[in-house]
Amino acid sequence: MSSGATGARARTMPARRALPAVVRDTHRALVEAGNWSGGEVVRIGLGVSRPYLVTDPAHVQEVLQDRAATYPRGDDTALWRSVRKLVGDGILAEGEVWAASRRTLAPLFRPTRVEAMVDAMADSIGTAVDALDAVADAGTTVDIGHELSRIVCASIMRLFFADRIPVDDALRIMAAQETVVTAMAPRLLVPFLPWWFPVPGDRRFHAAVQAIDDILLPVLRAALRDPGAGDDVLSTLARARTADGRPLGEKQLRDDLVAMVGVSTETSYVALTWLWPVLAGQPEVADRLYDEIDRVVAGGPVRAEHLPDLVYTRSVLDELLRLYPAGWILPRRAAADDVLGGVRIPKGATVILSPYVTHRMPRWWGETAESFDPDRFAPGRAGADGRHRYAYYPFGAGMHRCLGEHLFTLEAVLIVATLLSRFRFTLADPRVPDPRVATSLRPARAVRLTVRRVSPSTRRPEPARGVR
Repeated sequence: MSSGATGARARTMPARRALPAVVRDTHRALVEAGNWSGGEVVRIGLGVSRPYLVTDPAHVQEVLQDRAATYPRGDDTALWRSVRKLVGDGILAEGEVWAASRRTLAPLFRPTRVEAMVDAMADSIGTAVDALDAVADAGTTVDIGHELSRIVCASIMRLFFADRIPVDDALRIMAAQETVVTAMAPRLLVPFLPWWFPVPGDRRFHAAVQAIDDILLPVLRAALRDPGAGDDVLSTLARARTADGRPLGEKQLRDDLVAMVGVSTETSYVALTWLWPVLAGQPEVADRLYDEIDRVVAGGPVRAEHLPDLVYTRSVLDELLRLYPAGWILPRRAAADDVLGGVRIPKGATVILSPYVTHRMPRWWGETAESFDPDRFAPGRAGADGRHRYAYYPFGAGMHRCLGEHLFTLEAVLIVATLLSRFRFTLADPRVPDPRVATSLRPARAVRLTVRRVSPSTRRPEPARGVR
């Protein structure tokens, strides 16, 4: 609806109900607020902050696509202020700065280009997975989140930097990114605090950003001096030119690479960490997944030709992202007075969209909305139920839809197929963890498990060597 139209005042969930629930369990509180809204645009009373919650897929489309200029990311929201402190300007900015970065980066993540790198990615993943052989032999437990971060690091860092960054430095970048994400949590819990007001985690945040720059900037400067002929992202960007023929500046290159590496690694390993506790509670899903991977891959290395036949694997990952979207909350700031869903939105208001909430609402997904059912995404079924296309948006939507969506999908299938074709896993605690407040949807506790090799002849777990 145009900004000149009139609208009603939003219903407000009172602070006495909303605030204790948000403090106790932020994610659950937002889901409950979404169900309370019935799909209407509502306000959530959080004391001095009363953001608008948008859950109806039609309204999501209006905010993220149809009237995206009216609802920019908003530099003054707690999330985006923190993100900008890390990534500066570039692909996560707005306006012409964002558009210039998008024009530069988009060709690097086209499906055809990413698909051409599948076998190289598979080789990197396979080499990283080899380290689990020793874990299986020892019969010890591991943190699968840590192992996934290491595997994703091997794949993504090579794709972005070829051999310019040693493995140890790449792992240090990953560790610093982890620190950044956890250090931002206090500001997400008190979004109304001004940036100058110190909160726990600020020092760790700034130290982690500096650690990333200490590793990355010398590599970027060397690449700008001598880009080489490689097809990795850094070499390609170092050879790139702006619309007026100038080379990319160091700052733009740094900001875009930090943003894309951060998003690519974070989305992949955080989302995949949820798979193991989910499978532990869904043995029939686990059996179908193992059966498909064993049949298609047959114990060999995963290659590009296997991907079209890993249909159920893709459905499992789609459903995993429905319940556990890495980008679980998307705050926006109204740049002008507007009317959304018949509700007045004043200029300057904070508008919250949450794939995590919309994806779990029975209004859009039926009474089994919070159950794990990969068959929702079976070929021929997805979209056949008349569900609005923005009922599912784990990668965002509109002009800011994630550039790395296709990269994530291929990488995730490769990682899952490689791991499950070679090993079986037993969780130390099979319960699905609660999520914790962070920029991405992370488990509140480590997901620890034991690893057992799969026998090439029987496709059954082998006993751990030396373990009685």
